[in-house]
Amino acid sequence: MPELPDVELYVAALRRRVVGRVIRRVRVASPFFVRTFDPPADALEGREVRSVTRMGKRLVWEIDGDLFLVVHLMIAGRMRWRERGAAIPAKVGLVAFDFEEGTLLFTEAGSRKQASMHLVRGRAAALAMDPGGAEVASMTPEAFASALRASNHTLKRQLTDPHVFSGIGNAYSDEILHAAQLSPVKLTQSLTDEEISRLFDAVRGILHEWTERLQQETGDEFPEKVTAFRKGMAVHGRYGQPCPRCGAPVQRIVYARNESNYCAACQTGGRLLADRALSRLLRDDWPKTLEDLERAKRR
Repeated sequence: MPELPDVELYVAALRRRVVGRVIRRVRVASPFFVRTFDPPADALEGREVRSVTRMGKRLVWEIDGDLFLVVHLMIAGRMRWRERGAAIPAKVGLVAFDFEEGTLLFTEAGSRKQASMHLVRGRAAALAMDPGGAEVASMTPEAFASALRASNHTLKRQLTDPHVFSGIGNAYSDEILHAAQLSPVKLTQSLTDEEISRLFDAVRGILHEWTERLQQETGDEFPEKVTAFRKGMAVHGRYGQPCPRCGAPVQRIVYARNESNYCAACQTGGRLLADRALSRLLRDDWPKTLEDLERAKRR
């Protein structure tokens, strides 16, 4: 799922291409993507795009006539910039916006159809879709600590809760927790002041670093390779590869359709976190530490 650095990348690219331009034509290929019916999607035709901003993981377009377009790409939704009138791709195509200068295509891989577009009247209606998570970049350390300790959940869950913090998902939470050297399953109300301070610095540092890095890598091009797996990441998507800090193999926890990556040596004191499926299967044979894991591999 595109997270804060990725959505900011889209915002920058869209501002250069569509703000101040008129949407000439709207072509809808997937009715599942358009979640509202009043006003209809073709009400956008002939209207100028006033601004594009980020609201959590959502893109908010302000359109002439007090209309607002709120787009959530979810896991597999993406955008492509093509020459004007480009065909909507079969199977993955959702909607096309035609401008004088080119065509913006919305696509979604897979069959789950989770990406969404809401067209509403008035800013208040758009803001009503904001889950309310705080922007860590504008928080004080005290406000961050208060939000973190407001409920007693695992760090992984609290960081990725859009009602608590804005724009952080599975990928960057892995990177943040590795930078802070904290376990993803540590409970928020058990954190010391020093650990919270480390985490606060890590959240701000990782999100800023990757936002700047992606902008520099993309330049003036339209972002075509928005992905949760980036070269240069410390642990996310690097299961079994060496931790860049200590060299120990990166571990993982698999749950549902997601995977969390972490370094046991750096983040959990060498303890392996239980994988729901495998630990239930292996029971007493499940290795508890990196040393146990190495011994099991040699058998």
